[in-house]
This record gives sequence, structure tokens and C-alpha cells, in this order.
Amino acid sequence: MKINPNRSVIDRKIADPEVPDELFAKCPACKHSIYSKDLGAEKICPHCGYNFRITAKERLALLLDDVDQDFEEKFTGIDSKNPLDFPGYPEKLAATKAKTGLDEAILTGLATIKGHKTALAIMDSSFIMASMGTVVGEKLTRLFELATAEKLPVVVFTASGGARMQEGIMSLMQMAKISAAVKRHSNAGLLYLTVLTDPTTGGVTASFAMEGDIILAEPQALIGFAGRRVIEQTVRQTLPDDFQKAEFLQEHGFVDAIVKRQELKDKLALLLAMHEEGGAK
Repeated sequence: MKINPNRSVIDRKIADPEVPDELFAKCPACKHSIYSKDLGAEKICPHCGYNFRITAKERLALLLDDVDQDFEEKFTGIDSKNPLDFPGYPEKLAATKAKTGLDEAILTGLATIKGHKTALAIMDSSFIMASMGTVVGEKLTRLFELATAEKLPVVVFTASGGARMQEGIMSLMQMAKISAAVKRHSNAGLLYLTVLTDPTTGGVTASFAMEGDIILAEPQALIGFAGRRVIEQTVRQTLPDDFQKAEFLQEHGFVDAIVKRQELKDKLALLLAMHEEGGAK
């Protein structure tokens, strides 16, 4: 269709309406286009049940009755370094902080889930794919140390592309650092519960994500260490279609239960109650 150049700007806007951004979302699992409001606050595909990725703050709102009263954020203001003098890294961090409203790829604090107090950490994939750098490691370590001192359970929602390459070996060292804090927490006889969300990969999977006393996962979450193509090239075999999905890991004993997002709050409250002194009433 030819456009008449003599039409006014107003006429053109009326004739050629624009669809607002984010009005529709495409499900990565079933490929359906979905009206965004049909996803609901939980952001679950109505066709196949796929759990869309959500931010740490969105997750917090789903877990708690009143975020202002039930959550006290801890360990903010820890600045990331640039140990490798990686070009553009400080600018990338500053831009991501401004965009997400977070100070790092993980939100940590003390929370009350349906009356049960716990130390809570939520990773946010919108922050450099929730990659694990030194600040993520420090915040998680301090959270476990606080939980150990106050005799609290720990709940961690994982979502990560793995260790942060911009910090090199320093990011990899966080695996051992956090694992040591997890062990001290375990030695104190306290509960550690992980919820694996899409995606949980790399050094996060190889350390604290799989160290929980109870390991839950969201439906169809991608969970693994190396990428699928890397594994296929290494073992020279074609992997199953559902390889590294939560359901595959549950079938092979790596995940205790797969829980729908809208049921997580009640499930966590029940598990926390069961492990409190005296057990669930």
C-alpha cells in the first residue's frame, strides 16, 4: 500500500496505529502469543503452564502477605569491584542497578512467610542474568551466617547463568565460600530449602543450588551445569528432548518436588512449619 506523503502527521497516526510494547508475550515453551494481562500476577502460561521469569520484587510480592511488614532487606550497599579491570564492567553494573532497582543480582533479608520467620534470598535474572559475582557470594554468605546465629531456616530461590565472567576466578571462589556457610548452617541442625527456577545453571547449580535439605523446582525450569550443545559435543550423543528440565531431574532424583508457582507460598509455609520446634500443628 502506498502512503500519501501529503497526509498530515495526525492522519498518519490514526491510519497506522502502533501496538504498545509488552502488550503480548510469547511463551518460550508452547510458542503461543498471550495477552499479557491473561498471565496474571504469577505470570503463568494459560496454555501449557510454563512459569515465565519474574523479578525478585515480583517474587517477593507473591510470597508475602505484606512486603513492607514481612520483609526486612539485609546486606545492601556492598560495592562490586573490577578485579580484572574488565572493560565497561563498572558502567554495566551502574546501568543495571538503575534499570532493575537492585544493588546486585540477589535480594537478601529476613522474611515472614505465613507467620514463619526465615532468612530469604531471591536471585533476579534481569540483573546480568543473575550471574554470581563476589557481591552475590558475600550477601548469601552473610545471610547464612545471620540465619545460623539466629537459628533460622534459609529459603533460596535460584535463577542464574552461572559465575560472572567479568570477575574471573573471584566469582568461582564464591562456590566454596557459600558452601562453607551452608555447611556451618547445617551443622547447627537448621533447615535449608532451595527453589530452582528458570534458569539455574553453571556454578550456582554446582554449589548452593543443589545443597538444600529439600530441593523444589518450578515446572519446566531449565536446570543444569554445562549447556546442552557442549554436553552433546563432549559425549557425542543426542540428548533427550526434556534433558535438563525440572521434570527430568525429578525423575532422576535430583529434585524432591515440582511445585506450581501459585502453590509455592503454601508449600513453603507447610515445610517451614514441619521443621519448627514441635513440628506442624
